[in-house]
Amino acid sequence: MMLWCYLMVVFTDPGSVPQNWRRAAEEDGMDVNNSTAISNYFATDNVNRPLSVSEEQGHTPRYCSRCQNGKPPRCHHCSVCDRCVLKMDHHCVWVVNCVGARNYKYFLLFLVYTFSETLLDISVLLPSFITYFQDESRRSNSASDIAILFIAFVLNLVFALSLLCFLGINMPLVLSNTTSIEVYARKNSRSWKYDLGRRKNLEQVFGTKKLLWFLPMYCTEDLHNITAIQGIEFLTRSDAVL
Repeated sequence: MMLWCYLMVVFTDPGSVPQNWRRAAEEDGMDVNNSTAISNYFATDNVNRPLSVSEEQGHTPRYCSRCQNGKPPRCHHCSVCDRCVLKMDHHCVWVVNCVGARNYKYFLLFLVYTFSETLLDISVLLPSFITYFQDESRRSNSASDIAILFIAFVLNLVFALSLLCFLGINMPLVLSNTTSIEVYARKNSRSWKYDLGRRKNLEQVFGTKKLLWFLPMYCTEDLHNITAIQGIEFLTRSDAVL
């Protein structure tokens, strides 16, 4: 399961902005073919800055001067991939891919199953680790056996603690329907517009079919009906049925 989730994170496109998606600029009456007008209206040097609350609330049209394209809500430009990613959370070097709207669930499951695997390894190694210090008669005299035991146990323990920290950071974000990039904007907002309540927030990431929550897949119905997975439009508190 861990390997399945890892492969899904690596090979699933997190979501790219469709070509010529310039709705925000066009709706504001901008001539999107006029580069001078675009440059004057959208600050080029602010493409990668954190979003202000007013921008997230739709008061300012968003445009990426690097991609020469409009930016849907919650979309950000990744300097590593050199493209805009839908509902971008972060670029993960461990999976050599961005984590965004369409592979965020797989990333979270990868963390969960990898953490579970390290706990399993620790539980298997722990008795031998304890025995080494308590029972000299059963202690191995082989330097390689001792080295393997200590290295395997310590590495698994370090990985488990690291993954626990990652989960501790990401799960509260999931429960509040926030990405790691949006944390700053959310702190400056009295009520986060994308927070639909814990149950709906979970469904925005994992889908409505609870039997599939722990599998790296979605049912066809969720793929078509949950706009957050598509990454272009998002439910807000004002239009959600709570």
